Amino acid sequence: MNCTLADLLVAGCKDICALLDELCWDGESEALPEQEKVEAIRLLIQRFQHRQSGSGRTAASEVPAAFRAKLGDIALKLCLPLLQRVKGPRGEGGSRAPLASAVCRLLACCAGSCGGGGGGGEAIQKVVAWAVAELLSGCEEASRGVLGAGGVEADLPVQVLASVVPGLSPAEDSALLGAAAAAGVATLKTGSDGAAAKVLSRLLPALLEKDEPQALAAAEGLWGEISAWRRRQRGSSAAVCRTVMCLSALSRYWLPAEARLGVFDLRPSAEFWEIVQLGLKHKDGICRKRAMYLLKGAVSASETLRDNIRSSQENENAQSLFWWSPEKNEILVNFWENYVLIMETLEENQVHVVRPVLPKINKLMEAALPDNESRPQFHMSWFTCIYKRMFDSENRAIIKEGVGHFLDLSVMKNSSISQEFAEFIVGPLMDALSDSSLYSRSAEQLMGSCPSLGVKLQRFFLTFVTSLPEESQGAFLLQLVHNLASRHWSSIPLVMICQALAHIPPCKAWGAEGLHVIRNVLQCTMITHHVLLRGAAQCFLLKTAMNLTDVERVTFPDVASFLMSLRTEESLCRGTILWTELCEWLHVNDRCFSPKDADAAQLGKSELNAFVQELIKTYLEVPVVQEPGSNVPNSDLFEAALVAKMILLAADVEERTKTKKVVEITDPSALSCFLSPLLDALRKLSTHAYLPTAKIDKSLRLLLKLLQMCSTSSATVSPDKVMIELQEPILSTAPEILEYMLRRLMGELYSVSDLAHSNLYIAIMTELVNLHIRVGWKRGFCIYGFVSALTEASIHNLLKNKDEQEPDLATQIQKVVSMASLAWICEIEDQTRELQLDSLDSMKKLIEFISSAQCNQILRKPKYSEESVFIAPLRPSLDFSEEAAVASKGWGKVVARFVQDQWVCLHFIVKKFSKFISSSAAQNPEHPTLPLAVLQRPVEMLQFALDALSILPSDHVLPVVHCMKILVPKVLEPAESLCVKAIDLSWKVILSLGNNQLYFWSTLEAFINFAFDHKLLSVDINKRRGIFAKLNEISRKIIEMSDTKTGMFNLLINHCCQLWMPTALKGEHHLEDHLTSARNYLEIFTEACIFGPVFRRDQRRIIQDVHTYIENLGEHCAANVAIKSSSRDDQYVRIYAIDFLCCLDGSNQIHKMFIQDLVIQLLNKDRHITNAKVRYYGNSLQHRVKNRIWQTLLLLVPKLDQDFVKEVLERIHQAGFANNQPSVKYLIEWVLILIMHRYPQFLDLFWECFTHDEDKLKTSICTFLSVLAHVEIILQNTLDKKQVLKKALDIVLPWCFHHNFNVRLYALVALKKVWIVCKRVCEDDFTALVPVIESSLKQLESMQGTGNAKRNWLRIQGHFFFGVFQPLKDFSLETIFCTFPNLSGLAEEESIPVWKLSKFIGISASSAALLNNSRRELQNLQNLSDWVQQDRGSCLSEEGNQVDWTDVQKKIIPWKNTFPDLDPELIYQERAAKLGKSSNGLIVVASLIDKETNLGGLCRTSEIFGASALVVGNICSVSDKQFQSLSVSAEQWLPVIEVKPSQLVEYLEKKKTEGYTIVGVEQTANSQDLSKYCFPEKTLLLLGNEREGIPVNLIHHLDVCVEIPQQGIIRSLNVHVSGALLIWEYTRQQIMKQNCHTN
Repeated sequence: MNCTLADLLVAGCKDICALLDELCWDGESEALPEQEKVEAIRLLIQRFQHRQSGSGRTAASEVPAAFRAKLGDIALKLCLPLLQRVKGPRGEGGSRAPLASAVCRLLACCAGSCGGGGGGGEAIQKVVAWAVAELLSGCEEASRGVLGAGGVEADLPVQVLASVVPGLSPAEDSALLGAAAAAGVATLKTGSDGAAAKVLSRLLPALLEKDEPQALAAAEGLWGEISAWRRRQRGSSAAVCRTVMCLSALSRYWLPAEARLGVFDLRPSAEFWEIVQLGLKHKDGICRKRAMYLLKGAVSASETLRDNIRSSQENENAQSLFWWSPEKNEILVNFWENYVLIMETLEENQVHVVRPVLPKINKLMEAALPDNESRPQFHMSWFTCIYKRMFDSENRAIIKEGVGHFLDLSVMKNSSISQEFAEFIVGPLMDALSDSSLYSRSAEQLMGSCPSLGVKLQRFFLTFVTSLPEESQGAFLLQLVHNLASRHWSSIPLVMICQALAHIPPCKAWGAEGLHVIRNVLQCTMITHHVLLRGAAQCFLLKTAMNLTDVERVTFPDVASFLMSLRTEESLCRGTILWTELCEWLHVNDRCFSPKDADAAQLGKSELNAFVQELIKTYLEVPVVQEPGSNVPNSDLFEAALVAKMILLAADVEERTKTKKVVEITDPSALSCFLSPLLDALRKLSTHAYLPTAKIDKSLRLLLKLLQMCSTSSATVSPDKVMIELQEPILSTAPEILEYMLRRLMGELYSVSDLAHSNLYIAIMTELVNLHIRVGWKRGFCIYGFVSALTEASIHNLLKNKDEQEPDLATQIQKVVSMASLAWICEIEDQTRELQLDSLDSMKKLIEFISSAQCNQILRKPKYSEESVFIAPLRPSLDFSEEAAVASKGWGKVVARFVQDQWVCLHFIVKKFSKFISSSAAQNPEHPTLPLAVLQRPVEMLQFALDALSILPSDHVLPVVHCMKILVPKVLEPAESLCVKAIDLSWKVILSLGNNQLYFWSTLEAFINFAFDHKLLSVDINKRRGIFAKLNEISRKIIEMSDTKTGMFNLLINHCCQLWMPTALKGEHHLEDHLTSARNYLEIFTEACIFGPVFRRDQRRIIQDVHTYIENLGEHCAANVAIKSSSRDDQYVRIYAIDFLCCLDGSNQIHKMFIQDLVIQLLNKDRHITNAKVRYYGNSLQHRVKNRIWQTLLLLVPKLDQDFVKEVLERIHQAGFANNQPSVKYLIEWVLILIMHRYPQFLDLFWECFTHDEDKLKTSICTFLSVLAHVEIILQNTLDKKQVLKKALDIVLPWCFHHNFNVRLYALVALKKVWIVCKRVCEDDFTALVPVIESSLKQLESMQGTGNAKRNWLRIQGHFFFGVFQPLKDFSLETIFCTFPNLSGLAEEESIPVWKLSKFIGISASSAALLNNSRRELQNLQNLSDWVQQDRGSCLSEEGNQVDWTDVQKKIIPWKNTFPDLDPELIYQERAAKLGKSSNGLIVVASLIDKETNLGGLCRTSEIFGASALVVGNICSVSDKQFQSLSVSAEQWLPVIEVKPSQLVEYLEKKKTEGYTIVGVEQTANSQDLSKYCFPEKTLLLLGNEREGIPVNLIHHLDVCVEIPQQGIIRSLNVHVSGALLIWEYTRQQIMKQNCHTN
């Protein structure tokens, strides 16, 4: 129904109530009325009300009274039930929403006529009561859940109230209005965003406007309610967002627009400004937009009112968050305008937009500096909002810019400002610094240098901490370290932050609590698998602790406990600079630690020594009554390590003291005093039967830790006096120690817990043997008796009760200990030949026992009984249930250890007699005493090994793999399938160890030594296809896995190269066998030559960079000394291959065959890449592989003979014809130069390369012309030089007139080089050519002007390949693998540093490649970025203000179509004029746009509106199908000009001289509104890139920036749409001007 029909019905109706009765729906019907019917009733009521108001009827008339009653019935009997039904259950209201809205509009009409009591007023009151009840019910339900619960049900009641409230009377319905207001506030707190928005936009404004005099008081009360609720929510993110929504929606009630008395103003409220700041920092974009609206509103009100405002603070001395003063109105307006500009710019998620505003932050900071005051003029929290916004950006580039800018702030030197930022640094800044991607190395930094952010971090902490008052430094640093300890950190951020802390100057920052927190941080470092970074972090944290600890507030126990958090094998190792610094720190502060030792001070002794002596005494004390279970060795290993470390530290401190003193010291050394109680206990081991076991165990643990720490010492000082002093007394107690341990191992270990004791004893025995070897071995030493007795006792225990069906626990444990003892004896004999234990009779018994024992013998699970536990009469009682439970739970581990020790012994036997093992069953008559049981069953033993792999845990299989290395080659012939199965099963074990860093690498190395044994590699692949296929399969998997697990391929190729290395081979027969296997597995070596993943800006690249940086610190970082380098860098794979190739001799026939096979394989790979992808991008994987291929081929060229060169030369030429990247071109050219220098007879084949048709040569002619530029080198071994030069001139001269500018330049360079040689060699023979060539070259040299031709001619002559490069003199590994990659634009990781090459490369006498290049000219050019060769689609130009010059191709018109001084634009204009098409003075420049779809659309728009030209970055875009599908042939009628992005500056300046105004489409601080800008007739419109807009360097060349006014949230339009809007606006303005002129 429309208004006209409704008016007709109302006019013709005598009884409106009857008419409404006819139209109303049946309230009792189950069917819902149609929305149209509800709208019709509403329209009739509205038109009737309008008619009544127009006729002047009063409210007291009968018709209005009846009408009011009828409206009440409609509201109560129809609308309210319908609303209850429409509301329905959750989830069903969405489809009924239109009907509900229609009912609410009908209620609004009813309330307008019958509100305020009376006939229909009661009905309206009931409707309001229902809506309030529903709303409060939903809020109660939501309050029990989370914010937003019940929001769906709240929408309808809010809508009803908002519709009805305007019709209520403030006087008569005050209670209902108050209830509605309370329900609305409750909805704001707990309702959904939609419901809250309805309350704020409709309900609350309606309530506030009902009673204007009370509105301000109500607004004040509402603010109190909302602020109190937010505080109760404890600053939750959702509460902040809802509060900001309320403030922004009702800001007109809280931010006065004019000066009035009694106005409620939030500007003096500190809580209001806190909320605004929280909103500005909020992660929700809408919340930030609302907070910015509030800030703008408050600043605008302050500027308008010009009153004195200062926000109140809880602390009177605290600075106000916001203030305003009429006297500083202009300064304040300027400050806040810039602040708003910065914050709004940060909403752009593009770094190129954000970067230009960063200097404005510095200006704001300068404006905030104290002006003759003690505090800044503006609260620093406003600046933290800026940086917090950057730190929370989704763009990591913006985060990095923000962090870097903050760290560079010079105002941090100001004490008053730095204190304001302390909390921000500890919180948000540290959160931002936790992102590893921020620490990527910048482009200008060399590999191995500290990341730029790391350098800034060091400088920042140094500046910031020193600027703080001394009393605040400790609190800040302690809070900072607490933050480090409270979260998990990645290795890279942790290392960088710890290094920055280590650079803080010494100060008294903390006491024992600081050491405790740093110890917690150290525990965080242990999580990472990157051992070197872990060790580096520990080193930096130790330096931090020494610099920042107030020694007067810590005790020696605090220091000792802290030092134990540092791992000896990773950081705190003896002999390092860090150890020396720690000793010096302890010495200098010896008498400063708390508490002071008065006795030591009185006696003039060191307090450190006194502490260590007391520490040893306390450690060795044991209780008289020992609790069960307290005698477990592992429980005190930490304490023993602490005591040992402190002993060595104190001894080294004393040794340093002695070296500084001149007087002779007669007192006994501190070390001898320290060792005295330990030695006393050790000497009593064999004589005092009742010595407490706990004390013995503690003594042995301390002895073990002392020996281990000394054996891992990195001390380079010789002799080590502390070590010498330690050795003698320990060696003197060795007999007693060995006697005690022998007694224990022979029969006193019975329980599962005793296995830890056996481990302890075996570890001590190993250290004692190593100690004796270091000091010199004597044959008559007691070790022989010890070994003999231990061997016989162990064999006896293993044979005892052999057939017992139900053995007890004690018997089984003794067998485990005995097998472990035999395994130790076998390992000692195998690893230390100096002992000569094989001469002992006991060793013969051992060999006989092991060879006859059952393989994989499994210990039966023991029978548990109390008697088995107490079998030893002197053994202390144990808890039976506890022992049985432990044994039952961990028996599998015990059995695994037993089987592992069996295989250790078996490996010893197999290795010892490996040369006598044969696959045949016959006994070797030459050795009648051999262990036949082992040697005669190698196949069966291999099967046992496979069974062991199946039953043993993966971390126990190492001895089994060692055995298989010997067995598999022996049984390969009769049992190949079993050997293949052994290799396959072993590989699966390796894969299962992938996450176990402790065992993975050692087991993988053993597997590679086993599977890729030279005997397996040397088998006939035609006869042993199974083994060959399996090894190939595994090698491919290793190479594939190396991309994600760095170092796997390193192990494989290092093993293979050592196996195949010619220098390591003896005899022609061995040489042939080994290199034959190398040829069989050539694929492995080929992959090594080209190996190397493509690093992107990811975690792995950053980790490798930081690794290299830490390594470059050398001994200044103790981790480099303590941790053995694993050489797992990806580059080492290629280095191993290069080293191997350098050792090959091209004159050796066997070497020659391998070299030739490798060359063919590499050429095949190059051809495959070329055929697979015609064009590839710079630094892509294809580019890098091709570059590595040609580096290897170049290295091999001197080793190739003439016949083979003739065979492959054609393929090398074909590679030159391909479209290659510059670095590959240089290498191919170098290869061709060397070949023709060595074999000039192949020049005729080279000349043929210039005879191909132009289509083939257009992508490669520059390559062959570059070779001719080195004709002087080529001619050195040529007899007929004149003929060669004549041929060269004949070939070069025609190319000097080629239509392609790039080709002409190369040809001219080659001509110049050839002509120089001609004049020197045989100038008289070329007399006829002298005038032509000389005049041409002279004219070229004296070329005038500043055009591209002149500049490019000078540049190409200065290019390294045509200038300083000498193909013969510069032939070295350094040039090929380091210098050339740097000079040819390859990524830095493609360059192998010389120090890495020198680490492994040993140049043989037969190798033609030297390691270092004696000429330094090329190295001096490494930092230059000049000419880069290009062929296809290139154009040579220069951008004047750009440092990095890029090559582009200069497009020219073929000579037949050229016209003198004719601009290409005029050609299109002439064509258009002939067609009657008009054009304007607008040029649209789209060179920065990448997408062809946008370009096609712009072309069509520009042509339709008559633009004079469209400028694109690449003219080839016009031929693209996507372009043409949108341009619909517009390019045929519009001038399309090519201007490369690098040429834009020059083009824009040219157009300025022609009178054009350069207009950019960009949002900047000074951009003009499109609707207000008047376009000049000659306008050049510059459009930005789709993602990045207009670059900063081009913005400076613009005359004006124009932006399109926007109303929405999204801040940018599609570039085609933006361009179309501006093109049309320009056209519209020009049409208007023309019309005015015509009129």
